Amino acid sequence: MCYSIDFRKQLFKIKDQDNLTYQEASERFGVPIRTLFRWNNCIEPKIKRNKPSTKVDVEALRQDVVENPDHYQYERAKKFGVGQSTIFYALKRLGISNKKNAIPSKN
Repeated sequence: MCYSIDFRKQLFKIKDQDNLTYQEASERFGVPIRTLFRWNNCIEPKIKRNKPSTKVDVEALRQDVVENPDHYQYERAKKFGVGQSTIFYALKRLGISNKKNAIPSKN
């Protein structure tokens, strides 16, 4: 659950006004103590992580997609030495999806 920034600021404002401890503020507002300590360090919610992908070289994967557009994900995974799901998420981060045939074949 994500609490609004206004609620977080108001909580600390009341905590300071009433000289509440973290334990008392936790019981009063129904928020875990660990969450209050985390908010005290950084009140803004984390939107995305600051960690790069480490298993797959994205530029090499992008080049592989250009050179071999018809390869399946499991073939790319075998080539890069990772799992198929790793390739799936790396392609998703690159914004590359399966190319659909716009004109269906005739029966």
